[in-house]
Amino acid sequence: MLQKIVIRVKHKCQKCQSKSLMIAAMSTGVNSVALQGEKKDEVVIIGEQVDAAGITTLLRKKVGHASLVLVDEIK
Repeated sequence: MLQKIVIRVKHKCQKCQSKSLMIAAMSTGVNSVALQGEKKDEVVIIGEQVDAAGITTLLRKKVGHASLVLVDEIK
């Protein structure tokens, strides 16, 4: 079962964007990670059995304000 997870992160700089992508990619079960949105403020994660709340908590600790927007199943 593939999941699509969207987390909105407030990035302060380009380094924070790459840091948030690295944190998301290092999580278990992640197949792909991308930035989307007008301001590139949403991290889109696609994977199997991904802990969305855990990734959101890590992003809050390491990068800054992060909020979980969407957890959806891809068929």
